[in-house]
Amino acid sequence: MSLRIAVLGAGAVGRSVVDLAEEYGHTVTAVADSSTAAVDSTGLDPDVVLERKEREGVVGDLALDDALAADYDVLVEATPTTLGDAEPGFSHVQHALERDRHVVLANKGPVAERYDDLRALEVKSEGTVQFEAAVGGAIPVLSTIADFGGEHITAARGVLNGTANFILSRMAAEGLGYEHVLAEAQDLGVAEADPSFDVEGTDAALKFVILANVLNDGGYTLADAEVEGIKNIPGSALDLAAEDGRTVRLIGEATPDGIRVGPRLVPQNGTLAVSGTRNIVQLETEYAGNLNLSGRGAGGPETATAVLSDVSRLE
Repeated sequence: MSLRIAVLGAGAVGRSVVDLAEEYGHTVTAVADSSTAAVDSTGLDPDVVLERKEREGVVGDLALDDALAADYDVLVEATPTTLGDAEPGFSHVQHALERDRHVVLANKGPVAERYDDLRALEVKSEGTVQFEAAVGGAIPVLSTIADFGGEHITAARGVLNGTANFILSRMAAEGLGYEHVLAEAQDLGVAEADPSFDVEGTDAALKFVILANVLNDGGYTLADAEVEGIKNIPGSALDLAAEDGRTVRLIGEATPDGIRVGPRLVPQNGTLAVSGTRNIVQLETEYAGNLNLSGRGAGGPETATAVLSDVSRLE
């Protein structure tokens, strides 16, 4: 069944959703960026919208409210993640649920910072909320938890930030310092001009807060997480670790003892020592040992596949 999609956010993920929706059998009826919107109840031409965004920096001539009021079955919320009240993303979700529409989130803010509020809105709506793309990009972490049964998973841990992992991998492999590798990552587009969200551990912490909420049916925000970043790790620490057959990774965990993210020593050839921008989540189960899920944890097309898989589950 073809569903009508409204996409809020025209960054890498939003643009990729617009580009790929047709391949998944769905129609985009509205798109909005930070200042404009395009709406067509019969379906927008993705090439026209994306070319205009590339050429003029806008997607259309209308306003965001026009996109929110458009005809759609599913709202895809792919605006930038914000902390605290998670606005404006949370209000976008609220608007859609109050119209009894479904919501698919790539935006981590509402799920990490206002999970309980989100579920309360969902209970009152005919719509449902999905957010696979908010944790681990293309890796099917949340659908695996749902299929396996969250009550049978006792903990989640792993590497959920590709920027930090790239930096630590390069530091270890080449014996280079943090600042040098950060500059290289920025040149390659792996790190943002302001990399603080990634290197301070905030991005990974948000994802483990979401996992804690899913596994415990809510109750957590970023304020509940112990977070330490990678900026103060000297290259010498990685050299010393290597002598002992170990390396350093930014490891997050959601366990009965709480949520923690920080640099940890792991075996050099161990499961959690993924290299480059790859992510991994290890789910600790009651009866089946550890389930390891690894893949591309970021990127426009990669994350869009998780968004569109969520949309397809709503059919």
